Amino acid sequence: MTRVVQKFGGSSVADAESIKRVARRIAATKQAGNEVVVVISAMGDTTDDLMDLALDVSPQPAPRELDMLLTTGERQSAALLAMALSDIGVPARSYTGSQAGVITTAAHGNARIIDLTPGRIVKSLDEGDVVIVAGFQGVSQTTKDVTTLGRGASDTTAVALASALDADYCEIYSDVDGVFTADPRIAPGARRIPRISYEEMLEMAACGAKILHLRCVEYARRENVPIHVRSSFSHKPGTWVCDPDFAKEHEEMPGMEEAIISGVAHDRSEAKITIAGIPDSVGRAARIFETIADAGINIDMIVQNVSQVMNGRTDSTFTLPMSDSRKAIESLRRLQGELGFEDLLYDDQIGEVSIVGVGMRSHPGVTGTFFRAMASEGINLQMISTSEIRISIVVSADQVDDAVRAAHTAFGLDAEGEAVVYAGTGR
Repeated sequence: MTRVVQKFGGSSVADAESIKRVARRIAATKQAGNEVVVVISAMGDTTDDLMDLALDVSPQPAPRELDMLLTTGERQSAALLAMALSDIGVPARSYTGSQAGVITTAAHGNARIIDLTPGRIVKSLDEGDVVIVAGFQGVSQTTKDVTTLGRGASDTTAVALASALDADYCEIYSDVDGVFTADPRIAPGARRIPRISYEEMLEMAACGAKILHLRCVEYARRENVPIHVRSSFSHKPGTWVCDPDFAKEHEEMPGMEEAIISGVAHDRSEAKITIAGIPDSVGRAARIFETIADAGINIDMIVQNVSQVMNGRTDSTFTLPMSDSRKAIESLRRLQGELGFEDLLYDDQIGEVSIVGVGMRSHPGVTGTFFRAMASEGINLQMISTSEIRISIVVSADQVDDAVRAAHTAFGLDAEGEAVVYAGTGR
């Protein structure tokens, strides 16, 4: 008997009819002889609506109470899905994250899974039930409070459960037919990728591809959990995210993409801070970025200029999540007297565009092709960052779409016909 974990996103369960459609799909998987565990997101825009409500009541809601509120969205959809399954003759039982044994750190709003004790899930499976788990949530090991794992983290819940339950694979259902070479909403000619490595998927997720949560891919690679990305609105084959050994064991699985570049990702959620006029002496950079780290902020790109001979000062520019900008600026302002830098400059009208592909390791000229495509569209490159299988650039926010389309075309990723987006991903 195959054990499968299936995750359904908010657009897949946006209303009563959608929940019934998902129930029929789960029932078909169960009736095919599989043990099924389902991880469910909140319905449609429920999480956004709850957040708006919280902000209407309190401009700065307490993190603990905010988690208590936001987790109700997944609990609603889990209970409703269990009802829908029962009505079509499939016994089902819903659990909150804490009831399912998802143990986390105490960081409200962005907790991390540190343990899974799925005893109740296993018992329900042994009794023949479909088990439905509310995603995106758990319980703190130390405080015993309800916690959330960050937006989009139902994917991570699903992969973590698949690992703990020794499931054969994890299916992630959304509103597109798999992982595409670019966001189909921006590049209509984007092609579905039949199979992609953990490494490439990790880079694409880190660079803004929304199809999979970054921590979900990290967890899957570490625990070697194969992920099958599919649409809940169709029965098309989707995309496998897995290692080569899993693919060899499944002869029917499609081969890896032969393209030099697997895909183009973009991210509009970052901002740029420039620290101007830093005295160029040993230890200044360490002090700056230790302060940023102490504030719990992740840095993406960093560029430091050559020191000016006339005054021995330099500028340092970095990108970070826009949501952390105020905290970063406040921390750096407190440091200004100690370090003696001249000014802080802030820009949130930027976007990051990245090309990802293992093929670039052995193909010279990729950088030149990418930059020539940007130049042909009149796009100025503000920052550049590279890894072995990725090149990222920062451009003006109003040029992100043009940059994505230009890169997609330059590397021959356009397909005939348009990719289908069945619903929407939040607001």
